[in-house]
Amino acid sequence: MPLNTIRKIADADGPFATVYLEGRSPAEDAAQQVRLRWEELRRRLTDAGADDAQLTALEDAILVEEVGEVMTDGRVLVAGASGLLLDAPWDAALGAGDAAHVEQEAQLGPYLRERSLSVRMLVAIADQQGAVVRQLVVAAQHALAEQDEQEVTASSDESVHKPRQGALSHNQIQRRADEAVKQNARGVVEHLEKVAGRWTPDVLVLAGEVQGRTALRDELPVALSEITTEVEAGGTDDDGAEQALADALRETATEIGAQRTQELTERFEHGRAHGLAAEGVGAVRRAIEHGAVETLLLESERHTTDEAALVAASARIDAQVGVIDESVQDAVAALLRFEITEDATDCPATGRPAAW
Repeated sequence: MPLNTIRKIADADGPFATVYLEGRSPAEDAAQQVRLRWEELRRRLTDAGADDAQLTALEDAILVEEVGEVMTDGRVLVAGASGLLLDAPWDAALGAGDAAHVEQEAQLGPYLRERSLSVRMLVAIADQQGAVVRQLVVAAQHALAEQDEQEVTASSDESVHKPRQGALSHNQIQRRADEAVKQNARGVVEHLEKVAGRWTPDVLVLAGEVQGRTALRDELPVALSEITTEVEAGGTDDDGAEQALADALRETATEIGAQRTQELTERFEHGRAHGLAAEGVGAVRRAIEHGAVETLLLESERHTTDEAALVAASARIDAQVGVIDESVQDAVAALLRFEITEDATDCPATGRPAAW
């Protein structure tokens, strides 16, 4: 994933106060629970040296009037000298706990790992009348973070139901029903194209009735067809159908995340064999100083020393970040834009070592 989403943090002056608030099941006393959790986090931040302006910015973001979303989704927040710099959903697996840091660089490693493995899904739950269209951010073992939902209803006035008998006199009714299904599907696809154009999903998931899915698939343009997959489980009929659909979407996200990680691992192995990869803190830092890092690679479980500084420096050279499933030196590596020669001492872009 691109690091431009945290570029303003990387360019800001530290120290930074970083808070991870774990997402938990909603409860009637959610407001009280969040307040108690914030008081504990505030105490930790104060002990670590956070200033009053940072504490106020964080408190205003956490203790909102409608606290249910904060409680359910969780949050990752970063406050610097200029105020709140990041307020994003943090869907850590239950049990990870809350965390608070005050450091010269924002502690964004866990957040970036999750973002790298999450999948943006445009989901169409179809029937012959139309579809319910959802924008979801999905990660394995996590709750589905819904961005938006819209119902796209029938655009045809004709019935989509075919006559039960097969007499010739009914052929015209059958053709009109078929055309109505196609017209409804075209309306849904037009909506999907508009959403995909502004939201850029990783995958389009077709769910719901077989006939509805088939009609949509037949109308998809090439760009959407290339990122389309189908799930047969679940729908919107009841809680059981919704749960089955959620499980199927998480399974799809797991597969996509694993494939993404495997591809990065294979690229790293190829780059290591051809001088286009760096491994270990020292080598990665040197590559960043020369503007050579294309993608910073983090292990999924282990954290490296100086990780926050490496992330911030990578953001400042417009690099990306990804997760690999291979154990590497110091738990950090990088894919390079170009090979760094042994005698290279200065940054090619500036003629001097890059500033950290």
